[in-house]
Amino acid sequence: MIRKRYVVHGRVQGVGFRYHVYQEALRIGIRGWVKNCPDGTVAIDAEGPAPQMKQFEEAVQKGSPVSRVTHLEIRDEEPAGYQQFEIRY
Repeated sequence: MIRKRYVVHGRVQGVGFRYHVYQEALRIGIRGWVKNCPDGTVAIDAEGPAPQMKQFEEAVQKGSPVSRVTHLEIRDEEPAGYQQFEIRY
């Protein structure tokens, strides 16, 4: 089990990006959360098995149909034991 913290830059607010990340996390089997940040970025805290995390990271980088991810900051974290994936407000 690995955990990563992402900060997603680009056109990622007001375009359904959080919901897209949520749907991808459920589809792939990732747990954690996603939320908008005041500076216009989106923060994601996600954990799961390494192969699924790789797939999830690729989905985040690709973005939703109307978003545009320009930069992805990634930081490794200790697993937190999340039980689900949620959109935080």
